[in-house]
Amino acid sequence: MSDFLEKNPWNALRQFTNARIALGRAGNSLPTAPLLAFNLSHAQARDAVHHPLDTGVLHEQLRALNFTTLDVHSAAPDREHYLRRPDLGRRLSAESRAALAQQQADAPEVVFVIGDGLSAFAASKQAIPLIEAVRPKLVDWKIGPVVVARQARVALGDEIGELLKSRLVVMLIGERPGLSSPDSLGVYLTYAPKVGCSDAQRNCISNVRPEGLDYPHAAHKLHYLLMHARRLGLTGVGLKDDSDALLERAPTVSALGDESEPPGAV
Repeated sequence: MSDFLEKNPWNALRQFTNARIALGRAGNSLPTAPLLAFNLSHAQARDAVHHPLDTGVLHEQLRALNFTTLDVHSAAPDREHYLRRPDLGRRLSAESRAALAQQQADAPEVVFVIGDGLSAFAASKQAIPLIEAVRPKLVDWKIGPVVVARQARVALGDEIGELLKSRLVVMLIGERPGLSSPDSLGVYLTYAPKVGCSDAQRNCISNVRPEGLDYPHAAHKLHYLLMHARRLGLTGVGLKDDSDALLERAPTVSALGDESEPPGAV
């Protein structure tokens, strides 16, 4: 049967990308293997949207790292409402709002929020390794409790940060899944968070996952943005991400495959 397959001359380039290129042909259609792989990726993307976030495991992992944790829920009562009413995912439920308002801890400099977003897979797999990677860089920062949020949109972090009186909020949230990336994490940083902040007031770090922007580089970017947000008193369009300029001066991967830590890491 292999004689009926027409291979694509670009086939050698597939080793450099996860994009669906050079799949070959079987008559006027795709060969069976890439067609089945496409169907699998489509199913994984759908599962990522609907799979519930295991908040219990996240709380256990965070507490094992000596973080205080809080659990909240948006105003969307379930996944169906969440998907049909994005506005409900941007505000806390009445119970969660009341619980955060009763917190008596001193105002933190930064609060991390882990939200399911459109991919609970991403929140479960990528959020804690990223927090672990950036934490050593924030030894002089007062970090508030880590908040785990269900049925969350990006703007939910604004209300959480406002109620906790945090100077900055970092929302770690599952991005819309793609056909080759059902577990991609987005990071949104907002200075002086409050209800009504626009997307122009945030900075975004996208595609955080081992196959995309890996944890050390994502932590380097996040640390850079946090430091300059604190210095300038703003985030968003007024805060430019020049962190890659620091990485350009770092030693590159050696012939032995050892990668040096970026020079911005402290």
